[in-house]
Amino acid sequence: MNIFSWNVNGIRAVKKKGFFDFLSEYNPDILCLQETKAHVEQLGDDLINITGYKSFFDSPKHKKGYSGVAIYTKEEPIKVSTSLKSDKDLDDEGRTLIAEYNDFILLNFYFPNGQMNEDRLQYKLRFHEAAYRLFLSLRRKKKNLIICGDYNIAHNEIDLKHPKPNENTSGFLRIERDWLDKFQKKGFVDTFRHFYPNEVKYSWWTYMRNARQNNAGWRIDYFWVSQIEKVKDSLIHNEVYGSDHCPVSIVV
Repeated sequence: MNIFSWNVNGIRAVKKKGFFDFLSEYNPDILCLQETKAHVEQLGDDLINITGYKSFFDSPKHKKGYSGVAIYTKEEPIKVSTSLKSDKDLDDEGRTLIAEYNDFILLNFYFPNGQMNEDRLQYKLRFHEAAYRLFLSLRRKKKNLIICGDYNIAHNEIDLKHPKPNENTSGFLRIERDWLDKFQKKGFVDTFRHFYPNEVKYSWWTYMRNARQNNAGWRIDYFWVSQIEKVKDSLIHNEVYGSDHCPVSIVV
C-alpha cells in the first residue's frame, strides 16, 4: 500500500497545476492533503468524488480560504474524526483528520506555523502537546499509528539548508525540535530518516530567491509511525511540482 502526503497550498490551485496527472501517475492508495484552503461547498464534484476514492475533509470553522486537510482513500475507513480531544479552539482551524483502518490509524495534520507572532507560536505549542497526548492514547489500541502531514518543523540541522541563520525562527526553534525529540523518545520513528539517515533532501522551499531551483529548502513534511517494522520504504518526491511543497510517501 502506498500512502502519500502533500501540502498542496490550495487544492483548487493545484488542480490547475497537474493534480489529476499526479494522481494518475502515482496512483496512491491513500492521499492526505494539507493546506487545501477550501470548504467542501467551494469544491466541484471533480475534487469531491474522484473515481475510485472516498474523500474526507476538515475545514476551518470561522475562516474560508485558509488551512484545511483532506484524505482520499480507496479503502473506506472504519471511522473518521476531526478532533484532538483537547481545547476546542485547537479544532477550529481545520487541521486534523484521523482515519482508523483495520491494521493502522492514519493521522493527517497540518500543524500550525508559529512565525507570525508569539500568540501563534503558543497556539502551535499547545497544538503539539494536545496531539502528543492523543498519540499516546491512540497507541493503546496496538495498531500502527501513521502520523503524516506538514509538521512545520525541521527536526535537525540536516533537515534544512541554512540551520544557523534559522535558530531563532519558528520551524527550527529548540522548543519545537524538543517536541519531536520527546516524540522520538516515546518510540515514534521518522520514517524517512530511519531508511535514509544521512540523506539531505527537502520537502518545502520558499517561493522567494529561487529557493527550489537552488535546493535551499526545509524537510518539514513527514511520516512518523509507532511500528516502523511495518513500513517498507519512505520517499520524498522532489520531482513533483504544483506547490511550494512536494509530496512525501511511505510503502506499508
